[in-house]
Amino acid sequence: MNNRIWKQVVLQLGCWLPVCLFAQAPAFDRSTLVELAEHRRHEPLEFQQFISNSTNWISLGVPAGLLIGGQLSGNKDMKLAVWNVGKTIVISTGITAALKFSVNRNRPFNEYPADIPKAGAGGSPSFPSGHTSQAFATATALYLEYPKWYVAVPAFGWASAVGYSRMYLGVHYPTDVLAGALVGSGSALLNRQINHWIHKKPQHTEHVVHF
Repeated sequence: MNNRIWKQVVLQLGCWLPVCLFAQAPAFDRSTLVELAEHRRHEPLEFQQFISNSTNWISLGVPAGLLIGGQLSGNKDMKLAVWNVGKTIVISTGITAALKFSVNRNRPFNEYPADIPKAGAGGSPSFPSGHTSQAFATATALYLEYPKWYVAVPAFGWASAVGYSRMYLGVHYPTDVLAGALVGSGSALLNRQINHWIHKKPQHTEHVVHF
């Protein structure tokens, strides 16, 4: 299976798998969050709040850092990376918002207030997790620009930590987080495919005249 087919598979999963999981896993969602809520402690709670709050700062900081680096070094590839990371975040935000208000799922702390107390910010519909989609959009877009292990490990480690923090704080179900990760990563792949379509050179047919 070539890379193009794999990309199409990931994009299809990003659209349909979250919806299927949402329909099939309510019991797992609830039991996971109840378990996390029962074992909350003050110090880990503060750390998880910090990780969750880091989403906007890092998602803005990555393209800002690339822009500054590109300007100082005159590196055109770095400047292009700023554009690609920014577009990915915009695409992810749009898809996330559309899904949120289409599915319109209640937040876990609203659905089970006695069992899953709220410990973080969250006001819009629950599915998918906006923080998680934004984090994975940033991480995946950055990795696609710089496909090195020393980029992948911290980028995806941070994005995964953001997803876990949203569950720990009781503001998102596991399926919200999984859907957010798929939407964010899928948005980066979609942006790359869009770039390919836009910049693909048309094939010119040479006409040879025989005498």
